[in-house]
Amino acid sequence: MPRTADILVNTADIELWPARLLRARGNRDARVLARARHVLRRKRDGRYLAAVLPEGLLSLVPRLAREAGIDEALAALDTVPVHRRAGLERVPSLPLAGLEARLEALGLDHVYGERTGLALVAEPAWLSLAGFDRYRRPLWLHAHAGPAWAAMRAAAHRDGVLLEAISGYRSHAYQLGIFERKLARGLALEEILQVNAAPGYSEHHSGLALDIGTPGEPPAESSFEDTAAFAWLGANAARHGFQMSYPRDNPHGIVYEPWHWRYSPDDTA
Repeated sequence: MPRTADILVNTADIELWPARLLRARGNRDARVLARARHVLRRKRDGRYLAAVLPEGLLSLVPRLAREAGIDEALAALDTVPVHRRAGLERVPSLPLAGLEARLEALGLDHVYGERTGLALVAEPAWLSLAGFDRYRRPLWLHAHAGPAWAAMRAAAHRDGVLLEAISGYRSHAYQLGIFERKLARGLALEEILQVNAAPGYSEHHSGLALDIGTPGEPPAESSFEDTAAFAWLGANAARHGFQMSYPRDNPHGIVYEPWHWRYSPDDTA
């Protein structure tokens, strides 16, 4: 069961991070993070909004009360011990209504899902720390996927194969921010969709998927299929509940991604 400090509490607009896992972006941040239990972090751009100190809440931005989702985030502070006690029994999902409204504003309606055969993917209300990725960033995964990833990585290591996480959970807000910035620069929606997954339709939003690499191999390249790591995954990943989501000629029209694997506990062999 994850410790309290190993839980990321998730809301639509703001994440509640364990302060010890965040990097200071200046002297003030360093002083605050050294004393804080949690930090409220804006999802769309990663800005630190407020810190939870022993004596109370410290605002890190002007007009904190006007931040979108701040009331929901403050209420979520009380759920940290609840999630810890819940263990792996149940991880609720965040509602999709807000995402659907923002997609419609971007010009992305249900037609995209119909064309690709992809469904909108809800975010979990909390995620657990599953170690760190190649770049020493905290790797957040669904509470069910984290232990499975650790077990699979350990099994590969026993066989002399090194698996690295390249990335795990990604929020709707982060992906929406990419689209909004590119649209503001004048790029067409279809042009953006050629290189970025539509917000809300990525398996990474669920916390159940991660991109996998191996030392010495560039991230997210088709050449990963020529590595010992990929061969090991092909022979063993299903036993740990992982499946490659986008093989060649997949029905969704997504390019071949030998690095992208999703945890599906019902598929465990």
